[in-house]
Amino acid sequence: MSELFKVTDSLLISNARTACKKDLLLAEGVTCCINVSRRQPFPDFNVQTLRIPVFDHPLQDLSKYFEQCVELIDGTIKSGGKCLVYCKHGRSRSATICIAYLIKHWNMSLKEAFQMVKAVRPSIEPNEGFWSQLESYEKSLQPIH
Repeated sequence: MSELFKVTDSLLISNARTACKKDLLLAEGVTCCINVSRRQPFPDFNVQTLRIPVFDHPLQDLSKYFEQCVELIDGTIKSGGKCLVYCKHGRSRSATICIAYLIKHWNMSLKEAFQMVKAVRPSIEPNEGFWSQLESYEKSLQPIH
């Protein structure tokens, strides 16, 4: 069973342990890693990295990083790369970022985006604070009539 879960052909999600498996990431062609944690390590090879220093806690404001993350993912994919988003367990923080990306760049509803990520990684479970931030993000992207 794969330890890297493909949300799309170029967007992957995993936990921190898997994200440090250099051979696995190289074999998959990962060119960018978004580490959504304060403490987890980065892979040990030449890859673009971004750390989002938040804890998996409902009161943490992850939404202030949504745009930076979704645009980095989009830019990585448009330049032919692959982006891995991970946190300690690959369940809440990293899933929230992947869902935010799908809402914006795949024009999905929050529910559709959640179901798409959950289909490839059944253990995802954004905490209630992150979920409400995703609800606000989804509303902010809707056209004003």
